[in-house]
Amino acid sequence: MAPRSFSRRAVGESTPARLVLVGTALAFLALFVALPVAAVFVQAFDHGVAAYFAAIREPDALAAIRLTLLTAAIAVPLNTVFGVAAAWLMSRYDFPGRNLLVTLVDLPFSVSPVISGLIFILVFGAQGVLGGVLTQLGVKVVFAVPGIVLATTFVTFPFVAREVLPLMESQGSAPEEAALTLGASGWRTFFKVTLPRIRSGLLYGVVLCNARAMGEFGAVSVVSGHIRGETNTLPLHVEILYNEYHFTAAFAVASLLTLLALATLVARRLFGGAGEPP
Repeated sequence: MAPRSFSRRAVGESTPARLVLVGTALAFLALFVALPVAAVFVQAFDHGVAAYFAAIREPDALAAIRLTLLTAAIAVPLNTVFGVAAAWLMSRYDFPGRNLLVTLVDLPFSVSPVISGLIFILVFGAQGVLGGVLTQLGVKVVFAVPGIVLATTFVTFPFVAREVLPLMESQGSAPEEAALTLGASGWRTFFKVTLPRIRSGLLYGVVLCNARAMGEFGAVSVVSGHIRGETNTLPLHVEILYNEYHFTAAFAVASLLTLLALATLVARRLFGGAGEPP
């Protein structure tokens, strides 16, 4: 208790320093967070509410919204299942190659998204390793929806696993072992014992995974082909509108992604991260 009392006393005696630090932090947040967010909405409504909703209802924008939602609807559940399974395996079992698996889970965090997209081009493209076989089967991956889903799934799959793994490791396996000893089946143990204990971390990981899936640009940009109304997600559609000097429409569509980011922050606060209270 003595170190904590000393710490509080030291902080209380440094009022000018605290004011400088708080002022600097607030100024930084205002300049690099609040001001850009406000600018997005100001530009989005620059020509009025009617122009704003017209930009969002435009056919290419609606197609981009549908594709973004479809991609997230596929990638997020896949990564949720994979993340929980991988976290269970790494936290409950000690096996040869475990450290390699942990490293592979973190791989998308280490590789540039553009490089990730290029990898899929080299594997599934017309001149790629599997390109000839896929062409003969009539399957198109690159410059089509499957490529976008694959690229998005790859860059987002660490989020759930990395949030659930610390919870499982810190909580241990004693409750599951007790449930199994009492005769509960494996699935019943998972749904009744394991899942409630990792719920906060799981929800947090799903929120982050969904936000990244909807906002991913680099990997999707490489594999999409930028086909209007077909392979453009929301971030790609914003880029095209901005490059064509349709600034109001670009910021109107960008405001949807901004609202998603704000909703993610709220959800993050509600659910909390791994090992921290919601």
